[in-house]
Amino acid sequence: MKNFTKMETESVNDLVFGKAKHPSEYGFGVKLGIGEVVPNIKVAPAEGSETSVEGMVGTCKNIAFSACDRGAAIGLPTVQIEQEHVAQQTKSREISEKTTAVQVELLEEMHDKYGTKTALMSTVADIREEDMGGLRGSDFDVMMDESFEACAENGASILCVETIGGKVVSDYGISRGDIRAILYGIGLLGSIDMEYMWTKIVDVAGKYNYCVPGGDTDCAQANTAMFLAGGLTSKNVSHSLAAIARAIAGARSIVAAECGAEGPTKDCGYENPIVKAVAGIPICAEGKNATCAHSDLMGNLACATVDAWSNESVYNREEMGGPTPGVWLQSLGYECALMNTATKIGKENDLRDMYTLADKYRDPQSLVLAYDNAYRIGEAIVADGEDIYLRARAAALTACDIINEAVDLKRMYLTRFERDSLDSAQKTIEQLPEDQDKFAKTCIKRYGRKVKEHDPSQYEL
Repeated sequence: MKNFTKMETESVNDLVFGKAKHPSEYGFGVKLGIGEVVPNIKVAPAEGSETSVEGMVGTCKNIAFSACDRGAAIGLPTVQIEQEHVAQQTKSREISEKTTAVQVELLEEMHDKYGTKTALMSTVADIREEDMGGLRGSDFDVMMDESFEACAENGASILCVETIGGKVVSDYGISRGDIRAILYGIGLLGSIDMEYMWTKIVDVAGKYNYCVPGGDTDCAQANTAMFLAGGLTSKNVSHSLAAIARAIAGARSIVAAECGAEGPTKDCGYENPIVKAVAGIPICAEGKNATCAHSDLMGNLACATVDAWSNESVYNREEMGGPTPGVWLQSLGYECALMNTATKIGKENDLRDMYTLADKYRDPQSLVLAYDNAYRIGEAIVADGEDIYLRARAAALTACDIINEAVDLKRMYLTRFERDSLDSAQKTIEQLPEDQDKFAKTCIKRYGRKVKEHDPSQYEL
């Protein structure tokens, strides 16, 4: 694994939608990062729907047909489908194999018939449990390996995952406002587990010339903080604390790229602008077209640096009165057309800045992910690039500085609750040791008692 010790994106102004320092090529003619933003329709069988092999294959075929049919009808130049593989305790390989094959067949047919560039992103659910068999070598771990192999063997263009390493500790920290636990769970444990998983995923994708290792997302941890922080009226979790957690997640999620991931990254990783700034790989993102999922405060800002623009999971359940995947794809395609037109007429930086300013000062979370601040957090990460703990700590402190500066300039106001949360977190982080081993030993002693599910041996600690 290589560690990033310099920024691959050479300047902050190079951080813009549709363009990446290291383009990624995959699937049927798709090349990401050279100026075109592509729509990524993310789908999964609805909860409670048919889970037999035949039922899953039929559902996935209908989903792909709906997307391809609508994509062709409105003339989309590129169609990318993402299947999130539902966790299965049995027949996981067979389901991954057959659902992947049926979707790839339809995407290839669309490419051959209309010249449309097409691709399939396969995201395998992380079904491992730290206290139930463990993260390494458990039956669930083996099932995931088999699913990745089955997806790649049967034509998947991109392999992605949402790893859960460190979640049992970060959940404890998020629910109690404990920034030490968040830094330990996301920054240290999460990064260690990422290296374990992504070394394997990169090896699988490397066997097939049409398949690339995409990227990860800290959905299990930083998104948990974001969801609990909620909208402007929510007080379950401090928004400032959630913003710091997201900066830490940026240091964690670049590990996939350090192991060889090429992008596009997984869409629900809101830390992806930091990943793109550091690693220079294309990213997938979601925002204004994912309002069915959550009330985040950065729906426009998420467009600013994206390369594949996504929704949140939708289902082919017309009998429930919901829209088809094709309808959702059409909405994504319209937004991509706007971004691509801006690029063609040389206005991409202007549109990027408008997307950003629409949300930048609405919330500490959107503030730290604005492209200029994402780049700044990236610079802090690479300054300590060879030490996964120190770079996560540096990212956290930089996020604190960014929020405080915005408040000092009167561009953002904090409630007393937010002010106290930010000050407490910053003081705690500043007092933490600057040695990874010492930090780890302190945390193992502290959280070994408080978080019964945590097993340090799963991280080779």
